[in-house]
Amino acid sequence: MDTTNICNHIAIIMDGNGRWAKKRGMPRTYGHKKGAENVVKITRSMKESGVKYLTLYAFSTENWQRSKDEVDALMQLLNEYLDKELKEIMENNVRIIFIGERYMLSEDIQKKMLYLEQESAKNTDLTLCIALSYGSRQEILSAVKSIATKVKNDELKVEDITQESFSNELYTKGIPDPDILIRTSGEQRISNYLLWQIAYTELFFTNTLWPDFGKDELWDIIKKFSSRERRYGKN
Repeated sequence: MDTTNICNHIAIIMDGNGRWAKKRGMPRTYGHKKGAENVVKITRSMKESGVKYLTLYAFSTENWQRSKDEVDALMQLLNEYLDKELKEIMENNVRIIFIGERYMLSEDIQKKMLYLEQESAKNTDLTLCIALSYGSRQEILSAVKSIATKVKNDELKVEDITQESFSNELYTKGIPDPDILIRTSGEQRISNYLLWQIAYTELFFTNTLWPDFGKDELWDIIKKFSSRERRYGKN
């Protein structure tokens, strides 16, 4: 499937790992492990489809409020992912970047994130953007503070503040806004994810739990998107 000129960027809220594990009588951590494995499969499918940008909501700022055991397990899983995915990323010509509040993560994880970004910076087939310790309200607030500081320091005039200049202060600077937002598991809410960026994004909600979300359903959503007439507010 070649959707290069139809769908450029897909964002996904990967929801349902815990429920997937519970249905099988397994701990939530098992669901997160299977969810992480599915990230690799969906990334490959996205590359095959011709989509150039994939943004995944991996861990929100609100997720820090979960139990210590679950957070610790998620951080361990993240560590393992960062350790072993460089070969996969490089072999598939995937560029990886991370967005979010990095300072909330351990120094070891931050170093691994930076290393992956630097090593994959010249890859061109797909940009995989992982939202990690991310919250859109905080992102917007940080952008407002940055612009306010520039105005205060006479680096920017108020009349020169535009939607484009504001977007350039976000974590997603240089990344086109999503064409499609998918949320798995049946929940129909945005959960503080890319609030500025999804102003004109098509929303798709599926009852499929994230570990079960596969290539066929992904491509079906892309086909549905490509058949829609996008009017962007026109009458």
